[in-house]
Amino acid sequence: MAVMALILNLETASTNCSVSLAGDGKLLALREENSVQYSHSGQLHLFIEAVLRDAGESLENLDAVAVSRGPGSYTGLRIGVSAAKGLCYALGIPLISLSTLRGMALQLQPGAGVLIPVLDARRMEVYAAVFSYDHAQIRETRAEIISPESFMEFAAKGSVCILGSGAAKCRDVLHHPNMVFKEDIYPSAREMAMASFESFREGKFEDTAYFEPHYLKDFMAGGKSGSTSAAAQKSNNAPS
Repeated sequence: MAVMALILNLETASTNCSVSLAGDGKLLALREENSVQYSHSGQLHLFIEAVLRDAGESLENLDAVAVSRGPGSYTGLRIGVSAAKGLCYALGIPLISLSTLRGMALQLQPGAGVLIPVLDARRMEVYAAVFSYDHAQIRETRAEIISPESFMEFAAKGSVCILGSGAAKCRDVLHHPNMVFKEDIYPSAREMAMASFESFREGKFEDTAYFEPHYLKDFMAGGKSGSTSAAAQKSNNAPS
C-alpha cells in the first residue's frame, strides 16, 4: 500500500528562513525569505501558517515535521528545532531531521564530479561536506579553515563545484581549473520535500525529547546570530 504523508519542512540553518509543505514528496507550498537580519523568530510561524493556508491544509492533517539539523547558525537551528519539536509534541507526530548540507547539494544535478556545499562560519572557516554527483555523501561534515590545499584531492580527480555562502572565501583562496564556485545557493525547504518523504517511508525518525541540532562547534555567547567560538570541533563528525 502506498504511503500517504503530509509533511511540514522547516529550514532555518542559514540566513534563509524557509518553510515548505509536501504531500508524498511533492511540493505543495513554499514560503521563504533570505535576510542577513535573520528573520526566523518573526517569520517562521507566519510561514508555517501561510504554507498550510496556501495548500488548503491544517496542522491536524500533518503526518510528520521535518527540520534541517545543521550545521549552521546556532540561533537559527535552535529556532527551527524548537518549533519542530513543539509541533510534534502537540500533534503526536514523528520528527524527521535532514542534513542541511545535503539539502544544498540536492539543488544541483551536475552529472559528474563532486559537490561541496560550504556554509560560511567565522573568518576563513566554513562548514563543509563532500557529495558525489548523485548526492551520496563521500566525506564527513567538518568545521574547517580554508587553505590553498583544501579540497585539492577531489579537484585532482575531476570537476568540483563549491556551493553556498562560504564559496566566496573559497574562491579567493582555491585556484584549480577543475573548480567552479556558486555563491547563490542557500539551504531551502524546497529540497526537503522529497528527502523528508523518503525518511518517512523508511521510518527514520528522531527521538523528539532528546534530539539536538548538529552544531559542530560550541556557541559563543554574546556574538552575532549564528556565530561560533574557536573551540574544538565536537567529536560527532559522522556523515550527516
